[in-house]
Amino acid sequence: MIDSITVEVIRHSMLSAANEMARNLCRTAYNTIVYEIHDYGISFHDRDGNCIAEAPGIAIFSGSNDYGVQKSVEFIGRDNMKPGDVYMVNYPYWSAAHTLDVLVFTPIIFEGELIAFASCRVHLLDLKQKDAGYVLDSTDMYQEGIFFPATKIYDEGKVLEDIFNIIRFNSRLPDRTIGDLQAQVSAVHTGDVRMKEIAKKYGKQALFEAMQEINEHGERLSRAAVSRLPKGTWTATDYCDSDGIDLDTKIAMTCSVTVEGDKMVIDWTATDTIAKGPINLPVGGTIAASRLAFKSLTTPDSFICAGNFRNLEIKTKPGTLLHAEPPMPTFTLWTGLLAPEVVTKALSQGIPNVVPACTGGDVCDIMALGVNPRTNQFWLEATNDAVGFGGHAGGDGEDGIMHPTEPGCRNNPVEILESKAPLLIERYSYRQDSAGAGKNRGGVGIERAYKFLAPSNAIVINYKTKSDPWGVNGGNVGVRNRVLVNPGEANEKVVGVSNNAFGVGGKITNLTGGGGGWGNPFEREPERVLEDVIQGYVSLDSAERDYGVKIDAASLTVDIAKTNGLRSSKSGKP
Repeated sequence: MIDSITVEVIRHSMLSAANEMARNLCRTAYNTIVYEIHDYGISFHDRDGNCIAEAPGIAIFSGSNDYGVQKSVEFIGRDNMKPGDVYMVNYPYWSAAHTLDVLVFTPIIFEGELIAFASCRVHLLDLKQKDAGYVLDSTDMYQEGIFFPATKIYDEGKVLEDIFNIIRFNSRLPDRTIGDLQAQVSAVHTGDVRMKEIAKKYGKQALFEAMQEINEHGERLSRAAVSRLPKGTWTATDYCDSDGIDLDTKIAMTCSVTVEGDKMVIDWTATDTIAKGPINLPVGGTIAASRLAFKSLTTPDSFICAGNFRNLEIKTKPGTLLHAEPPMPTFTLWTGLLAPEVVTKALSQGIPNVVPACTGGDVCDIMALGVNPRTNQFWLEATNDAVGFGGHAGGDGEDGIMHPTEPGCRNNPVEILESKAPLLIERYSYRQDSAGAGKNRGGVGIERAYKFLAPSNAIVINYKTKSDPWGVNGGNVGVRNRVLVNPGEANEKVVGVSNNAFGVGGKITNLTGGGGGWGNPFEREPERVLEDVIQGYVSLDSAERDYGVKIDAASLTVDIAKTNGLRSSKSGKP
């Protein structure tokens, strides 16, 4: 029987190896979305495909790697795998993501026995989808690019050039696409080497026992956490802006959450929409999104493993929005980014002192592309922008931070964007007054203003511009996401999901949402409101209107008498 110290040594050896996989990926990737933003999911899995260690990146990527590996092994057959084999899968209904979020994995075979898998998922730039950059309006899977159903790309360590040639001749950006795919191969090869070193050092049996104990320990922590929660069932609905086809109709996402004993059930069966456009989500993505919400509530301070989710049941209705089946379009699977906060919204009714208010609600992506006059070559760059986090019982929401579905990610730096693409970032700042007021306010969003120096297209991928970031326990809503095309000009317009063409000098501004507030804003201490005004998060007008705090503009001090009067009159108390 393995001892607990050896288990922890093996666990941290695997975590270290996963982080080394991430470093090698970033060192060898061609695409800033990978090496700057960290748009990846990297995992180790046991022999059954269950996660045992990961490197921080996009949480719903890592969370869906289990599903992708398991479905692929079913298709390939475990006995057909050999040392040095590497596979890629982007068939959405197996990989749990869209066509460009390609999962690469390798079986780790030591002393003739399968001991684990190493996997790496990244966003590749182009696989012959119908539109360059991103597809916003596909109506079936066949418009969304080439599918690789658990396809072998290395056979016992030898590259299969025929597969790479198919990619090379069917991609608008072949060098960068193949470069990133080979970087994924480098990452899983690193995982293969390091896992074999662990097996050699401690022995296969000790490794197997450690993997089992890691997941059993994760299960014990999770069950203990759920058993401490109030019991009951709560239901919530939130909205996605549209399905990409009917832009005027919001799409409802409804879930019920039940806590009973030491188990939780997240039930999406009331979400029975079948979207015409590409926001349908493969069930593996729904599982990953639900697990993210569950993990953040139950065991946020421990490393992720599959055992954390053994007491979580997820229900979906096949053939609908959150359980897509062929040939339903899935390319713009933003529903997977919005779903975790629908779960949180439901739980806020039963445990408002535990869950936070809504964040700005989206990753607020702008992807731009065109021909760079400096090189005469096609260019494509993108960045997700930060949002405000929701206020909570313990304090204010964080200001301008990456959305909770991408906890290991960063935005693309101004210097990188300007050096790689013909554009200028004219302004990049916090967005004043975007936070929902509360005893503990939400975090503020950001403002980023682009100016194009050559004809370009800007693809806005933001599905949370028509509904408010909700507050909790009496807190106010945050300010919605907002994107302005030609800001300040006579032809200025507000857009959501869209593909926008610009000439030289064209401008677009991304204004991201603030988090919802927690608690009554009039219970926020006046000195905290004053500090927010001094820091530029809250304006003088908002301090008076939303918090009932009168601040002298010249001296930047609180007028106590007028503040007491404001708060008494607005609360209706003498």
